Amino acid sequence: MEQALDAFLGFLFKYPPYLYRRGQLSLAPVLPGPVLIGALVVAVGVLVFALRGLRTSAPRRDRAVLALLRGAALLVLFVCLLRPVLLLSRAVPQRNVLGILLDDSRSMQLADLSGGTRLDAVRQAFGDSAELTRKLGDRFILRYFRFGADAGAVRGPGGLRGTAARTDLAAALDAAREELAGVPVAGLIMVTDGADNSGSDLTPPLLALQARRIPVYTVGVGQERFAKDAGIERVALPVTSLSGAGVLSEVAVRVRGLAGQTIELAVEDEGRVIAQRPFVITGREDVARIPLRLPPLPAGSHRLAFKIRPLPGEAVTENNEYRVVMGIRAGPEKLLYLEGEPRPELAFLRRAVAGDSALQLVTLLRSAKGKFLRLGVDDSLELVEGFPTEREELFRYRVLVLGSIEASFFTTDQIRMLADFVGRRGGGLIALGGRSALAEGGFADTPLAEALPVSLGGIRSTRGDSGDAPAIELAVRVTPAGRTHAALQLGATEEATGRWDSLPPLTSVNVMGGAKPGATTLLLGRPTQGVGTSQPVLVTQRYGRGTATVVGVQDTWLWRMSASMPLEDRTHEILWRQLLRWSLDGVPERLEVVASPNRTGPGEPVTLRARLVDKTFLDANDGSVIARITTPAGRTEEIPLSWTMRGDGAYEGRFVGEETGLYRVEAEARQGSTVTRAPPTVLLVDDHGADVEQPELRTPLLRRIATETGGGYYPLSDADRLADEVGFTESGVTVRETRDLWDMPFTFLLLVGLLAAEWGYRKRRGLA
Repeated sequence: MEQALDAFLGFLFKYPPYLYRRGQLSLAPVLPGPVLIGALVVAVGVLVFALRGLRTSAPRRDRAVLALLRGAALLVLFVCLLRPVLLLSRAVPQRNVLGILLDDSRSMQLADLSGGTRLDAVRQAFGDSAELTRKLGDRFILRYFRFGADAGAVRGPGGLRGTAARTDLAAALDAAREELAGVPVAGLIMVTDGADNSGSDLTPPLLALQARRIPVYTVGVGQERFAKDAGIERVALPVTSLSGAGVLSEVAVRVRGLAGQTIELAVEDEGRVIAQRPFVITGREDVARIPLRLPPLPAGSHRLAFKIRPLPGEAVTENNEYRVVMGIRAGPEKLLYLEGEPRPELAFLRRAVAGDSALQLVTLLRSAKGKFLRLGVDDSLELVEGFPTEREELFRYRVLVLGSIEASFFTTDQIRMLADFVGRRGGGLIALGGRSALAEGGFADTPLAEALPVSLGGIRSTRGDSGDAPAIELAVRVTPAGRTHAALQLGATEEATGRWDSLPPLTSVNVMGGAKPGATTLLLGRPTQGVGTSQPVLVTQRYGRGTATVVGVQDTWLWRMSASMPLEDRTHEILWRQLLRWSLDGVPERLEVVASPNRTGPGEPVTLRARLVDKTFLDANDGSVIARITTPAGRTEEIPLSWTMRGDGAYEGRFVGEETGLYRVEAEARQGSTVTRAPPTVLLVDDHGADVEQPELRTPLLRRIATETGGGYYPLSDADRLADEVGFTESGVTVRETRDLWDMPFTFLLLVGLLAAEWGYRKRRGLA
């Protein structure tokens, strides 16, 4: 359809549309300007004189219509005398290089085209014997590149294997531009399905190409939308997790044309099925998000495979499997719980986590002024002086639970330390409700208030007989966000979280405003008596590098001791174990190293990125960082990581894994006599490939590349048009061409149409 429209427009306007997109309109008058203007004035005068003697029943209307038609015809003739032209820049034959970038990733092996795979179609269209290649070779010096995770020179399509596990379009464009930096380049042709899964930003390479005025012509390969397909597009799973408890994952499944069918989703750990769930496709959305709870896994690295059983009629089955690696930490990890008074919440919270060997809950309880009870400490010196006064001491903990204790207990610097614990250190803060907590504890105007996810309201004006703020009974309800949150999962399915709505009411003595913008409310409480607005019971937000959570009630222990709760009910225990474990996820160490990406194919480069901070978690640029890689065969390789200009505390290095399997990645930083070690992470190298997760042709992405660089987008079926169109460019060695527009068929048809309309009007009005 598009080709037919272009052909029709090309007939009307003499030249195909792409020439108008490439060229510039200008005028080259056949006579001097004053002569042309004088002739136009004379012609208009003759027309006015001729129409003055017109005698009809409606002279004004007839004169206006005839003047308009004749005047339009005269204007067309005048424009023709101005001689409009199209100025074009054309590449000089055999004086320019044309780069042809060919996608060599695994998605190109998909057989969704008639006659074979995408790779077969590319070989046929751009092979040595292809007509398109012959025409391009007559006009340009052809340079071929293959690309996947990176790009490199290749002799032609015959050198493609379709084995790259990643597609990085930005890296491919940069590599081709740098390789051709010293030669005249007419343009680049990028042949791909657009399945970019690198996460790279395309803007810098596109701006660099714009600066050199190098157009990119993108050729799309494959189907834009499969008729029937179910593929795993993404798996949301923590990179690491503590041992001893299940892990909640969310699987995003892209579905096409399979409404009403049931898919079987399973998870395998080294070939052993550890979880599975059937799921009915509703057909109401393109992407179904399926929560799936994994059972507790032993400490160590695990290579997990999420799989969908192939369904009849699927277009491709390569995207039915998604592989990911996850590390399980043995623990225990230290948390600090500061409480200002003995109360049931303290005892029941400690009892809830007592059986979790991965959590070490260090408790500091104020028993009297200046005196503290220490529980769960490692030795007699830990917290012997009370709450830490130095950031270095506080930042050794990963999560801080703040109980019912007033702001005046802390010094000004300690209050700032609480906010820095979240924002700078990246720790998890959980603030509990209580008569001396939150606004009632005087925290409303402190630096800590900024970190909290709720606005702290004023203190209630009414007081009970004891002088304390009266408690409000709240019926707790789970929010839509809470139903899918890892901390509130009470069973293997999402529906189990509905049990929160049937638990006994809790009480609050704290006045709070609403959740801040960007915060997520997981549990809400509505007063059981009278009329009142709901207030947050459990709300969380990201703040700086960490997370801050508010539990706006004083007695979650009622979910363990209420008369309506069965003795065997573990809701309270599950809540606190999961909330503390969730707060621990993602809390950074002083030195951390990650492989980007953490899953790749054999022979593909991986960037090792490390972040180093000092004891107070300020970025450090003076470290000597070495990464140590242990291959699947047991060999060890050391990679120095250099400080980069991308940011303070950032170090980078490159590594290429040739063997398939799991690589153990460790790092060590030296700052003078101080040695800091990073927790180990893992890198998965396999030939399955992440490239097939979103295998449909991504036309919008390819159109963006072409539009922003001044090129054009072509389906593979229309690739033959490239032979004519890529020659018109302003890049490389070019010559200027001038093409007349006055004699285009549209001009003749317009002129004939205007004269015919005038004659027809005269005849109808009896003036002919």
